[in-house]
This record gives sequence, structure tokens and C-alpha cells, in this order.
Amino acid sequence: MTRPPPLQGIRVLDLSRILAGPWCTQNLADLGADVIKIERPGVGDDTRAWGPPYLKDGAGNDTAESAYYLSANRNKRSVEADMASPEGAALIRELAAASDVLVENFKVGGLAKYGLDYESLREVNPRLIYCSVTGFGQDGPCAQRPGYDFMIQGLGGLMSITGERDDLPGGGPQKAGVAVTDIVTGMYATVAILAALQERHNSGLGQHLDIALLDSHVALLANQNSNYFNTGVAPRRAGNAHQNVVPYQVFAASDGHLIVATGNESQYRAYCRAIGAPELGDDPRFATNRLRVANRETLIGLLSDIMRRGRRDDWIEKLEAVGVPCGPINDIAQAFAHPQAQARQLRRDLPHPLGGQAAVTASPLRFSASPVQYRLAPPLLGQHTEEVLRDVLGKPPEAIAAYAARLRESVAKQ
Repeated sequence: MTRPPPLQGIRVLDLSRILAGPWCTQNLADLGADVIKIERPGVGDDTRAWGPPYLKDGAGNDTAESAYYLSANRNKRSVEADMASPEGAALIRELAAASDVLVENFKVGGLAKYGLDYESLREVNPRLIYCSVTGFGQDGPCAQRPGYDFMIQGLGGLMSITGERDDLPGGGPQKAGVAVTDIVTGMYATVAILAALQERHNSGLGQHLDIALLDSHVALLANQNSNYFNTGVAPRRAGNAHQNVVPYQVFAASDGHLIVATGNESQYRAYCRAIGAPELGDDPRFATNRLRVANRETLIGLLSDIMRRGRRDDWIEKLEAVGVPCGPINDIAQAFAHPQAQARQLRRDLPHPLGGQAAVTASPLRFSASPVQYRLAPPLLGQHTEEVLRDVLGKPPEAIAAYAARLRESVAKQ
């Protein structure tokens, strides 16, 4: 029997925009929370305009909804409110009083002038879990600086270990192909909020969560940080090779490229047998991973010569047959066309209010009894303003109509 989603009954007030905060709140929405996205009247989340490409309507024409915005805002309700106005700030305070969680990504101290900072809102809702997502955190010499994913990838070290080696063609600083700092920060914020909800069961109280892009980004470097801690030497770019495991990299075949990732000694020896070079598995120079790392250049030269003689898919078939981790390098279209991606339904299409279908990526969170539900396409700007004012705040029809009229007037003056 299917049970309700895990966060059903939890209300989240989302004051965030761009990616890190919305990624967090989309996770919470996928898990069943009622996420109310507060957007600036007439403008909304900055990413609504980050196109092309844009969503197509039922007739195949571009809408004003950017593909970027669609990636992080499903299952939410949109409410227009201008926090810079007394009425808008008061409305947001009312919603905060009726919410369990608030997520914001304004500059440190930026919401205090509107009475929307943690210290102000805890007075109206002591149970409120208030999550601040910033570039550098709430304290320290850089706390007041804005933070952006690309900048943090450089400052935080990722670009020093990403890309081809500096001594090879194409070497030099390289960012990741997606905003990994924003994404991982959104994931850490999600974890923190879930933990704070659990703690509230014991204390009955909310708290302020301080989640920073820089902190999250540095944590993301994982074993590379540990490599530095244990050697005193900062790791450098290694292209598609692994810093600590050999062979664990891309190889060129006669008709393309493939990844080979041997994670232990038995896999390495099986790999050598499968490519017709069992002697390399027994060679004392390469008998252990420690020795293979030390003799990386010699071994990779030998393996590369062999791999170039065969076809990519033939190598993959032989390696998969003996349990050696390997695979092709797909583009995104090929990745979604893969039979496993199809079986797991990694693309979902949701009916959109503009008459088309909004394609979204499935949540990787899978539950046996209380699954993620795909309830709502990413909302239009202000789509749920009337609904939320009526159902959450209990506003009468005349008050809602008056608020809507003032919104229209405000937008017309922009």
C-alpha cells in the first residue's frame, strides 16, 4: 500500500532564486512538502529569463518560461509579493508564521531591513527552521561578498584539478560542465533541513541553518582534500585520469573513446586478460595499485597502444563479460536514450498551464512505500497567489481582489 510522501504536511516558504536554494526546495517539494515560492511581481525568479532555450507551448511556440528555470522549480506554488513594500513584507511574515521551513539566499543581513531575518521571524514562529544559503556563510571576512558558482569553483580549488594536465594540449583552468557548487550546496541544505526537522521533534524549536557555497564546494573535493592533508602538496589537474587509482581513465579506441575503471587488483588482472595482455597483470612493475600509480606513464603507454587497436563497443563487450567497470562517453541525448535510463524513467513530462508539456528530470530519491510524486509543473509567475492567500492565510475574496489589483498597478509602473 502506498503511503503519503515523507514530507506531507510540511510547509516551506521559499525566498530563494537562481539554483542553490531552488534546488534544495525542489528536493523538499518532491518529498511532499508544500513549497510556496515567493517571487518579485512582474519579474519573478531571475532564471525565468535565462534563455534560450524556452519551454514550448501546445502549438510548438516559445513561451517566456526558460529551460533553466524549469530545471529547479517543479512541485512548487508561486506567489507574487514585493518584500520591499510594507504590504509584501507583512504578507511574507504571515506566511512564515504558518510555515515549518524558510529558505533564502540573500546577502548576509539583507532581509533584516524588511523584518524577514531569522531573529525577527523566530519571534512570530519559534518552530521555524530558517535556512540561509550564501556564498561565504554568515561570518568571516568574506561574509558580505556575493558568491556565484563559477567564482567559487575557481576560488575553492575545483578548477585547479579539473581539465587536462597543464603540460598537455588543452591544459589550463576548466570549470565543470554544470553548476556543481550550486547543486551540492542545495543538497547539503536539504540534508540540514531534514536533520533540523528531526531535531525539532525533540526540542520543539526551530533554528538558523548557515549553508555556504564555499563550505559545500570544499567538502565536495573529498579525497582530493585528503590527498593534500596527507602530503602537504596540492593535487594538480590529471585530465581524465584518477589521482589515486591506475588504470582508471579514458582510453581511445579505433573508433571512439571509452572509460575503464579498475577499482581493485582482481579487476585489473581481469582487464589485462580481456585485452589480450595477461603479462601486464603479472608484471612486477604493476603488481599493486601503489606500483601502478608510481609507474603510471609506462603502464598507460602500453595500455593505450593496445586499446587503440580495437573498436570501442568490442572492448566494452569484452570487459563487461569479465566484470570490469567500463562504459562509453555519451552525450546527454544518448544518456537519456540508454535502456537503463528509460527503465528508470529519468525523464518525466508534466502537463503545463500554457498547453504544452514540461519535461523534467526525475528525482533520484526512490522510496518503496512513500514515493516522490510529480504533482505540478514549474509554476507560472504568481500562478498560485490567490489560492495561497485563500487557503493558507484565510484571506476573504475582497482582500484577495484588492491585493491582486495593487499587484497589477505595481507591475504596470515598472
